[in-house]
Amino acid sequence: MREYRAEKRAFLTTRASSSSSRYEKTLVAILFFTWGTVFLDRMSQLYLAPYFAPAFHLSEAQVGFLASVVAASWAISSLVFGAVSDRVGRRAVLIPGVITFSLLSWLSGVAHSFEQLLVVRALMGIAEGPCWTVINAITEESSTPERRGRNVGIVVSAAALIGLFVAPILTTQVAAHLGWRWSFFVAGAPGLLMAFLIWKFVREPEHHAVEEKSRAHNESASGYLSILEYPNVWLCCLGAAGFMGWLFLQNVFAPLYIAGPAHQAGTTAGFLLGAAGLGSFFIGLIFSSLSDRIGRRAALLISATLSAILPIALVVPGLYSHLWLLAAILFFTQGGQAIAALVIVLMPAESVPPRFVATAIGLTTLVGEILGGALAPTFGGAMAERYGLATPLWMASACMILVIVAALLFRESPDRRKA
Repeated sequence: MREYRAEKRAFLTTRASSSSSRYEKTLVAILFFTWGTVFLDRMSQLYLAPYFAPAFHLSEAQVGFLASVVAASWAISSLVFGAVSDRVGRRAVLIPGVITFSLLSWLSGVAHSFEQLLVVRALMGIAEGPCWTVINAITEESSTPERRGRNVGIVVSAAALIGLFVAPILTTQVAAHLGWRWSFFVAGAPGLLMAFLIWKFVREPEHHAVEEKSRAHNESASGYLSILEYPNVWLCCLGAAGFMGWLFLQNVFAPLYIAGPAHQAGTTAGFLLGAAGLGSFFIGLIFSSLSDRIGRRAALLISATLSAILPIALVVPGLYSHLWLLAAILFFTQGGQAIAALVIVLMPAESVPPRFVATAIGLTTLVGEILGGALAPTFGGAMAERYGLATPLWMASACMILVIVAALLFRESPDRRKA
């Protein structure tokens, strides 16, 4: 009888483990495509700028300002609704956000002035900001420790595969054949499907003990601000600012540079940036998973050093005579998604108590979006008008210095060092 009970316990444990593993894979798959859809909608306006900017008679500064407004609204909502999700749950914040940004993407396609497009995209940033925070909080909380870096890396890398590889090719091809308005319609369609799948299959993470949930409900504002006591959080904010500046300076101004001073077609810009996005997907997977073994700090340092090369390659004139070589360089130096997974998700999440995970991710996102996503493109646009479109790309490379400094000073959490 005793042996039978032991065998039964072992069978139930194995079955529970198998069920947990299956759910973890399902969760990662759904959140992968959800985050990819978020980034597809956000980045579409950057790749479509060469098409709608002439229609609205926009300057480089206005194109940069459009990206900045989205970043600012994204930043604020990411922190606010990330903290809300720490109290009321992840699903209650994520599902409405996905539905809302999908509908706003469609509205972008019916805008008839710069002002209308600006308002719609700002509202879209408010809807998308919580998606980033909550998606990564769910992934981090629902993953086993030995697969946490890998799973977060997979989900975050969707931005590269869908937002940086598929998006520039898809949006520019649709714009070239049907017009830029149809590109926004196409970009907004998948979000409604993902909202349904989240509602149907994604469970609320059981990441807190009962007493911790009670403490989170009773937490005051000063309790949430306690995350500022952790030096790693400040370093992650610095790294996020550098990463966001790098990301948006090159993605706002690279299409304009390629189609302008480099004298290439808009579809060529889509091809080159798509190659970079595909590379970011693979590099993001490799270094996020590798960080489970070599540490977050080392993986971030290597990724940042590689990524500093990418914007410089775009301003080398001779490389445009060898597009496949340039595409290969962009493919192997796009470490953006590895950096995002590390410095905005894994590193801040592992540096604070579990009940403040989404708040920490939201704070690093806020600082990164305001300094790197909002101010950098606006400043880059002004510098581009004065010194030429190559200037923001040099600025993008310089932003990686901030990420390297953050990596050098970051201290692994005790649990990570033990692992």
